[in-house]
Amino acid sequence: MRQMARLLPFLVAILLSYMGLSKAGANERDDNCPNSHPLIGSIGGIVNLGSRVGKEQKIAMEIAIHDYNKSTCSKLALPVRDSYGSSARAASAVLNIINNEQVQAIIGTLTSSQVELVSEIDNRTKTRPIVSLAPSAMCTPWSPELPLFIHMAYNISLASRCLAAVVGYFRWRKITAIYEQNNYLSNEYCFLTHLSDSLRVVDSVIDHTSFTRTAVEEELKKLKEKTNRVFIVTQSSIEFAILLFDKAKKMGMMEKGYVWIVSNDIASLLDSVDSQSISSMQGVIGIKANYIDTSKSFTEFKLKFRRKYGSVYPEEEEFSNPSFFALQAYDATWAVAKAIEKSNRRTKYDEFLLTDISSTNFKGLSGEITFKSGTLSNEETFQIVNVVGKSYHEIALWSQNSGFSPGEFGPIYWPGGMQKRPKGWNTTASLGTEGRKLRVGVPAKGAFEQFVRVDYDHSLNQTNVTGFSVDVFKEVVRRLPYDLPYIFVPSNGSYDELMEQVYNKTLDAAVGDTSIMAKRYQYVEFSQPYLASTLVMVVTAKSEDSKWVFTKVFKKEMWITLGALSVFIGFVVWLIERTENPDFENHLGAMLWFSVTVLFSVQREALRTNLARIVLAPWFFVVLIVGASFTATLTSKMTVSQLKPSILDIATLKRENLIVGCDRNSFICSYLVDVLGIKPGNIKKIDSITDYPKEFKSEDIAAAFFVEPHAKVFLATYCQGYTMAGPTTQLGGFGFVFPKGSPLVIDISEAILQLAEIGELKNLEKGIFSSNCSSSNDQDQDTGLGPDPFSSLFLITGGIAISALLVTMLRQLRNRRLSFKLHRVDYIDRGSCCS
Repeated sequence: MRQMARLLPFLVAILLSYMGLSKAGANERDDNCPNSHPLIGSIGGIVNLGSRVGKEQKIAMEIAIHDYNKSTCSKLALPVRDSYGSSARAASAVLNIINNEQVQAIIGTLTSSQVELVSEIDNRTKTRPIVSLAPSAMCTPWSPELPLFIHMAYNISLASRCLAAVVGYFRWRKITAIYEQNNYLSNEYCFLTHLSDSLRVVDSVIDHTSFTRTAVEEELKKLKEKTNRVFIVTQSSIEFAILLFDKAKKMGMMEKGYVWIVSNDIASLLDSVDSQSISSMQGVIGIKANYIDTSKSFTEFKLKFRRKYGSVYPEEEEFSNPSFFALQAYDATWAVAKAIEKSNRRTKYDEFLLTDISSTNFKGLSGEITFKSGTLSNEETFQIVNVVGKSYHEIALWSQNSGFSPGEFGPIYWPGGMQKRPKGWNTTASLGTEGRKLRVGVPAKGAFEQFVRVDYDHSLNQTNVTGFSVDVFKEVVRRLPYDLPYIFVPSNGSYDELMEQVYNKTLDAAVGDTSIMAKRYQYVEFSQPYLASTLVMVVTAKSEDSKWVFTKVFKKEMWITLGALSVFIGFVVWLIERTENPDFENHLGAMLWFSVTVLFSVQREALRTNLARIVLAPWFFVVLIVGASFTATLTSKMTVSQLKPSILDIATLKRENLIVGCDRNSFICSYLVDVLGIKPGNIKKIDSITDYPKEFKSEDIAAAFFVEPHAKVFLATYCQGYTMAGPTTQLGGFGFVFPKGSPLVIDISEAILQLAEIGELKNLEKGIFSSNCSSSNDQDQDTGLGPDPFSSLFLITGGIAISALLVTMLRQLRNRRLSFKLHRVDYIDRGSCCS
């Protein structure tokens, strides 16, 4: 009895469940519709039932037909044919379904090229609206031969823009696109064209390769030997993607440093992938068409889909969630069904069916369903997802109008558990040898060893490379967000030969005092300049004529200021003293003489008014200070010999047919001939910085041409007897050299700018440009003293003089008025006496 009491609640629960299910079944049968529905039309379906996408599309279309028939009490048929993943079988299926099923419209993964092929065999395809669910269908422009062709898949142009936006956000400069060969659902070349154009906008380039399922491992081995580590898998089936990532994991290509991105074709099917396959895809990033999965209609459809899919394909029941492709197939079927019912009410059925489909406007499971020019016109958005653990999570959202969502990317799990952004390439694989260091060429025979110096230590059997350019490169590499192993390789050729070695991939980069030239950009790429430069001419300096050296003590402005202020002070003093002091009775002569004598404190006129003394006192102080400065500067100029260039400009060199020198390994020698027009016979090539003074002394050369950094080093080393002359020519500066398309260029340039912004480059420059002597070029810049150092004294003295002038003028004006009044009173008194 006790056991029966324990089982009673369990039996009651089973009974209630059975009654509920029975009631639900009764309600399902009781749909308030007549027992027999009239057949109003037939919609043909053509999908690849051998693929996951095709299976989902078939199930979704069947659910849509069932839901529509139930809601409208109509009867629509849905004959479905298998395309078997072949264009030829797809064309055959179209002919079969038209001839045998009398369908009014067709829905399937058909491209316009496939339909055009069928239309040449049977003209009836031109009278049947065909709704394509193939993304690549929009690659082919609208054709008048297929006026009833409608495209309802996601926009591959927007998908390519989204992929490019991801690549651009992480600043990867090169990607490799992988696609499944002979995948009839895609037009790979069309998509790659869209992707290439989109990547070009974000300064990235594309390389692509096609895989067959039987040669995945061989193709992956080829990719592993290349430098690029960013792969985009697109236009492929989920079955191919599972195989690809399984092989990639076994080959170590899902480890740190690799980047894998999958397009919507694969990312939208991640829910159907089992846990074992997901484990091979850890760290993968994907773009996934976005839709609302929290609505009531989606929840109901999901339940129906899982139940039906699990019953038809029980081996896949565990992973039977619908993808975006199922939602689009459901919406397409619903849109065509509504159009067929609407067109049945018209007299000209075929003529209006396409119009009714194109005018469809409703909110479907995949989003807003509206058409424009034969394609969906709704704004599409894509989720950016990251595969982690047993599933994936959203890390960003991208739309065609606003780009990435605010806040941009969330935390990302990269392959191999890497925490920071992978650089996206591997220089050690460029020759197919993992672990090889970056081969950086340096000039071994440069004329200026301050920039690059190569020493061979025979006892230790090693090469030491030092110098300013090398120090800058080391500092730059330290600031990269990743490790960059490298080794310096000395080059005994010219700088152009060094460029050629980088161009033909013998070297991976070049470091040195290499000038950035336009013609070199045809073969290599340069980093941001780490040192600005111009082309300058250095000549010997000769003594300047010292007869008039005293006039150069002060600038012209200073002489004018002194003269004007001296005359003004003399005028004010004369104006104050002339009524009281007989020494100032002579008008112009007295004033000018006083202005001159007061400069040297030899004036003999005694001042009788305090106001004049007040004006003159600060002027005496000014004269004292200015005189002392004049004496000191004149002494300095007469002690240090004044030098000037022996040759003023290039025109003089060419006119007098003089010999010039230049670095043998530099571009300058050819530049002098090609650009400046100097005769080749007048150019002498020099090997070392120490040879230039010898050539100048023996008068074998009259001038030497350097880039500005070299000229500064030369003048700092040989202080006396040389100076820069003539106009300069702006050049591109010194930069590091890389092969065309090298992803290093951007990161190296950014690190150089960081060094410049924090002042580290300036600190490094001090080591090569510092000197214990002042160059003659600095002396030439000294053109005398100006009025600026004495401006405060001039202002005070002038202000006092102006104030005294105003006081004197007011006094004299008052005295004249008083004198006039006295004269008038006296005149009146005399008149009264006479009368």
